Amino acid sequence: MDMRKTIALAVAAVALAGCGMLPAQPGSGGGEEKQAATTGQQAGAPAEERTPEQPAEQPAEQQSAPPQSGQVIATHETDVSGASDTGRARVEVTGLKRQGKILTLNWTITAVEGKVNMHNGMGGGALDYSVSAVSLIDPINAKRYRVARNNSGPGAQCVCSDTQGDFLDKGDKSSLYAVFAAPPADVTKVNIEMPMIGVLTDVPIS
Repeated sequence: MDMRKTIALAVAAVALAGCGMLPAQPGSGGGEEKQAATTGQQAGAPAEERTPEQPAEQPAEQQSAPPQSGQVIATHETDVSGASDTGRARVEVTGLKRQGKILTLNWTITAVEGKVNMHNGMGGGALDYSVSAVSLIDPINAKRYRVARNNSGPGAQCVCSDTQGDFLDKGDKSSLYAVFAAPPADVTKVNIEMPMIGVLTDVPIS
């Protein structure tokens, strides 16, 4: 399945869900609302916006990152630490593009110093080798958008990059992507929350 087909399926799923109120995913609910309240946002913690899904009959399949624009629209550098590695990483957002009812985020992680563990550093758990824990926060409507899933079953995978085996030494880079439901058209900037990295604020949507 190529990337355009994957994105087309995500569009169809968002359209079927209607009005941005999308079906709940495993692990969503009260715990996520508590997480939203502790992300360092000021008054009015974002309400949970559930992830879009693709039809359940589609196979669970992760794709390589789609082409990026190359233009850096947001950047952030921070110290990161894993179970056994400590390093410093720089994230550069190179795309946040609206396509109908979906939004595709592209970014690059560079190890600036030491070692950076991308193997499971941005997933939802120790065995989640993806970037599924990355989320977008709409500060206007106080909503959080989580990565799209390819079905609603217990084995659903995110429509996003696979990071398994991605251990970065100094100077190494990893190009990543994730697909989300798009916020309303009047929302032109969002905050991006990334595990290990933190929050990038006011990132423009193109």
